[in-house]
Amino acid sequence: MNLYNNLSSISFLKKSYTLKFFFVAFLGIHIPLIGLIFTVVLSKDNFSSGTILLATLLLTLIATGITLYVINKLIKPIEYASRALVNYKTNRDVPNLPMHYEDEAGLLLSNIQDTINENENYLVQKQDLIYLLTHDIKNFASQPISLANLILEEDDAASRKEYANLIIDSSSKQVDFLEAFISLLKEEEEIAKTEITKRKISMKSVIATIEEQLELKLTEKEIKLDIDCKLDEVVLYINELLLTRVLYNLISNAIKFSHPESEIKVSIKKVQHQIEIHVEDAGIGFDNSKKALLFDKFSSMGRMGTAKETTTGIGLYLCSQIVKKFHGTIDASSLGENKGATFKVDFELFN
Repeated sequence: MNLYNNLSSISFLKKSYTLKFFFVAFLGIHIPLIGLIFTVVLSKDNFSSGTILLATLLLTLIATGITLYVINKLIKPIEYASRALVNYKTNRDVPNLPMHYEDEAGLLLSNIQDTINENENYLVQKQDLIYLLTHDIKNFASQPISLANLILEEDDAASRKEYANLIIDSSSKQVDFLEAFISLLKEEEEIAKTEITKRKISMKSVIATIEEQLELKLTEKEIKLDIDCKLDEVVLYINELLLTRVLYNLISNAIKFSHPESEIKVSIKKVQHQIEIHVEDAGIGFDNSKKALLFDKFSSMGRMGTAKETTTGIGLYLCSQIVKKFHGTIDASSLGENKGATFKVDFELFN
């Protein structure tokens, strides 16, 4: 890797792996020839044609050998990348490949490192999900068993009915949890498969879809939704469906934790080279020091809504996953309990 590193420090060779090979081959071909010319021209001795021919052949062989040796050294980044993949595949050894080179070989090393890191993160997340699933199902399953034993021991009909209702409630929560878990897996798979490319998005269409989907929830709690957006069409990395999903989840979350007859303000505007989205409510708020937990999978910050709505803890997590994949940022802030909350999302904006 030393030769590759040294050649990468030369400005005109920095961004091209092919040019590095051409450069080495050029030197290997021409340096012996130049040396021979200088020797013949500057030397005071008269060389016979046979001597010149023999010297030419000898220098060519030496130059060829050195050139092949150097080219073999120049292939080291490819060998390094291949060895890293084999070690990860066989032993799951996570490599530490250099990621600062700018040519094709450097991009290969960088992409391999990124892919392995993403795969490791994916495996860790799946292990966490499996642990969470088994842990919560165990808790859900133990409750009906305990209640069933109480029913068997209880003679009072009213108590039996109460226990039976508790079993129904516990089982319903278990089903809701499993449905949320399955939904999460599907959503994560869809996000992972979506291609990152620039797309033209109609903000009018996005807003119309959200207002239609949230109309019933807003009506039930008599909440006013005020959306301020003067943008017509924008070009973003994210597609229209996923942008709609992000906004839907944020506003739906605001509705859940807002008091009846209150107002939710949504601002969508262009700020320099970004589109900024603010979703602000006057609801129950949260402890600002724990805001990072809001975006955790099945967040421990989950609470009942103001109308006793249940929460799965995956809505904001999915928002953060979508936003991060498409080169955006997401943040939340609150002045404290019962002082409302504001969620802010930024995406890079293209002309």
